[in-house]
Amino acid sequence: MKVDRRSFIKNSVAASLALPGFPHILGQAPEKYRVALIGTGWWGMNILHTAMESGQVKVVAMADVDENQLNPAAENVEKLSGDKPARYRDYRELLEKQKPDIAIVATPDHWHPLVMIAAVRAGAHVYVEKPISHTVLEGKAMVKAAREADRVVAVGLHRRVSPHNVAGMQFLKSGKAGKIGMVRAFVHYPGGEGEWAADSPAPAGFDWDFWCGPAPMRPFNKKIHPKGFRQFLDYANGQLGDWGVHWMDQILWWTEEKYPRKVFSTGGRRILRDNTTAPDTQVASFEFESFTAVWEHRLYAGNEAEKTSIGCYFYGTEGTFHMGWLDGWTFYPADPKKPAIHQDPHLNQPDDQNIRELWADFIDSIRTGRRPVTDIEIGHRSTNMSLLGMLSLKLGRSVEWDGEKEAIIGDTEANKLLRRAYRAPWQYPEA
Repeated sequence: MKVDRRSFIKNSVAASLALPGFPHILGQAPEKYRVALIGTGWWGMNILHTAMESGQVKVVAMADVDENQLNPAAENVEKLSGDKPARYRDYRELLEKQKPDIAIVATPDHWHPLVMIAAVRAGAHVYVEKPISHTVLEGKAMVKAAREADRVVAVGLHRRVSPHNVAGMQFLKSGKAGKIGMVRAFVHYPGGEGEWAADSPAPAGFDWDFWCGPAPMRPFNKKIHPKGFRQFLDYANGQLGDWGVHWMDQILWWTEEKYPRKVFSTGGRRILRDNTTAPDTQVASFEFESFTAVWEHRLYAGNEAEKTSIGCYFYGTEGTFHMGWLDGWTFYPADPKKPAIHQDPHLNQPDDQNIRELWADFIDSIRTGRRPVTDIEIGHRSTNMSLLGMLSLKLGRSVEWDGEKEAIIGDTEANKLLRRAYRAPWQYPEA
């Protein structure tokens, strides 16, 4: 979305007036937090634009291993705000030299743990994108680092503050859907076999070796960068590790239980014939004490036969509740004589998100010292559900999960998959 400086400033004032707790309301000049963005791609810039619109920040630095993303992003910040952020390839140099108050971590998934941990140890509060980690024990180390540094760490699970999700959760928790015994979360995309792309040299100005970082080194392929990395299992965890984390989080938000007791997943590559390595078809079952949750996705055969292609169905004794995205939420009573109940979504542009509300909560958490709505521990649990589903798929059998000890019960081979070897010289973070 193209934004000029005049409209940006106008939107900034409007945003600050609309958000609770901001000192603009009293005519007081806002405190300026020194912010750094690490990972300057599409979504990172969505977050940074929202931070800038709040009127609360000064952008002091940006880091990216791809100058083709970094330079236009820095120029965009200067055009909109007048800030002239310092540019870095290495996030460690940025943290050492700039000492930002806040770091936004919007790198590819496999980099989230090392960057977030380094940022809190450098004294920064952190807004980190989901999923928080590539393996379970990285997430455990991230929670530990945040607590030891006494820093606020919020995860980009903005559906926790989306108005229709908040209202829908209130409806569910009120008991109006009755006793719920099953939840089905799903994402279905249209698509076909995909197209193969040959490996090639990385573009000029792009440090591919640094991009791979602790993950395995492989030849550059345009299907991986930019944006495509989530369908490559060396760097992410496919659809369950991407979209799935949002819906696993909705399930954990609703229930009083903190984690599933047993997980089983099956699936594979049934249709796709391109370079990607993630499953195009997957079903995962999560057994809780009081209910069963199921995840399903396919990256093909999106259609008009199903009412919706994304969200969660909560199946209760009084009816079925759909928590959606672009279509808001709807409750379908079990009694056919009763009308359905619906609430439309309230989403921000671009890209139909609620980063604005989540950023306001993050800043308020820093000011008050409370835990944010999407605290790192909450993000860790939601990420774990997705990671355990992927672990079971790779393993080919079910696993029993001890959520307190964060270990798989009685399965040495499965426990080895809770972490992975890092490529030298990077070192796996220990909890």
